[in-house]
Amino acid sequence: MPDSLSLGADMAPAAAAERAGAAWAAVVSLALGVFGLVTAEFLPASLLTPIAADLAVSDGTAGQTVTATALVAAVAAPLVVLGTARIDRRLVVWGLSLLLLASNLMAAFATHVVMLLAARVLLGVALGGFWALAAALAMRLVPPRLLPRAMSIIFTGVSLATVCAAPVGAFLGDLWGWRAVFLAAGVIGAVALVIQVATMPKLPPVAASGAGGMLGLFRRPGIRIGLVVVMFVISGHFAGFTYTRPFLEQVPRLSVEMMSLVLLAFGVGGFFGNLAGGLVAERSARMAVGLGALLLVGAAFALLGFGTSQAIAFAALAAWGFAFGMLPVGLQTWNTRAAGQDAEAAGALLVTAFQVAIATGAILGGLLVDGFGAMGAIAYCGLAVLAGAFLMLGLGRGREVRVTA
Repeated sequence: MPDSLSLGADMAPAAAAERAGAAWAAVVSLALGVFGLVTAEFLPASLLTPIAADLAVSDGTAGQTVTATALVAAVAAPLVVLGTARIDRRLVVWGLSLLLLASNLMAAFATHVVMLLAARVLLGVALGGFWALAAALAMRLVPPRLLPRAMSIIFTGVSLATVCAAPVGAFLGDLWGWRAVFLAAGVIGAVALVIQVATMPKLPPVAASGAGGMLGLFRRPGIRIGLVVVMFVISGHFAGFTYTRPFLEQVPRLSVEMMSLVLLAFGVGGFFGNLAGGLVAERSARMAVGLGALLLVGAAFALLGFGTSQAIAFAALAAWGFAFGMLPVGLQTWNTRAAGQDAEAAGALLVTAFQVAIATGAILGGLLVDGFGAMGAIAYCGLAVLAGAFLMLGLGRGREVRVTA
C-alpha cells in the first residue's frame, strides 16, 4: 500500500474546469449561511426560560426544540442528497436558505409549542442538507489543493456562531424579547440568501450515487476509518463539553462570571483552531485530525490532574476549544477526499455520524456524571478521543488521499 493516494489526475473535465479558479465570494456566502444555521440552532438554549413561559410549557418541553432539530438533521442529510440529486446544487442551496428564513419567521410568530417544533423541523432539514452538501460544494468552488482553506472559511461561520449566539441571544432576548431575536436570526438568513444568489455559480448535478451507492461507500477503508474516528472523537468531545459547567463549578469552583470568560476563551480558541486546522489539512487531513485530537486529550487530562487550579482550567478550556476547532475541518477534508466524486453522499453519511456521535456522547456523559460526578465525563472524553487519535494516525496511515493539483 503506498503512503498516500492521489486525487486530481482523474477528475472529469467539467469538474476540473469548475475548479480552475477559486470562487471565494461563493465560499464566504456558504460561511454566512452556516453562521445563520448554527446561530438559529443554538438560540433556544439561551432563550429557553422566556420561550417556555410565553408558550405555557415546561422548560423540558421547550428544550425538545433543540432535540427535534438534531434528530431531523441526522435523517435529512442523506434524504436531501438523494432527493435533490438531479437539481442544480445552486438552487438547492437557495432552497435550504429559504427554509432557514421560514423557520426563523415561523418561530418568531409561534403561538403554540407545536408551531415552534414545526419551525425547528424546518431548521433541521436545512441544517442537515446544508452540512451534507457543504464539503462537496467547496470541492467544486475551489481547486482541490485549496479545499481545506475553503472548509476552514466555512467553519469560521460555526465558530462565530458558537461564540456569539448564546450570549448575544440572551442579551437581546432580555432587551427585546425572544421573538425579536428569532426575527433578527431571520434577517441573517435573508442576507445569506441574497449573497448566495449574487455569488453562487451554476453547479449542475453530478452523477448521483443513489441509496445503494451511499451504502457502498462503507466498503471504502478511508470512509470507514473517518466515520469510526468521528464516533470516538465527537462523542468524547460532547460527553465532556456538555458537562463542562458542573466540572467548573465543582472542581476549580469558578464564579459564574469566570465561567463565562472560560467559555468565551473556548470559543475564541475554536475560531483560531479552525484556521490552523485548515492550514494543516492542506498538507495532511490525517495530521489535522490526529494533532487536534491529541491536543484535546491533553486538555482533558490536564483538567483531570490539575483542574483545581483556576489558571490551568482556563488554559485547558482554551486549548480544548483550539483543538476542537481543528477537528471538523480535518474530518470533512479527509472524508471528502476519500469519497472523490461521491463527496455529497459521503457528506450525508458524515453528518449523520456526527449527529449520532453527539447524541451518544451526551447520553454517556450524563450517565457518567450521575454515577461518578463531572470527572467521569471528562475521563471518558479523554479516553474516547485518544482512541480516535490512534485510529486516525495508525489505521489512516497509507489511506490518506492527497491532491496533485
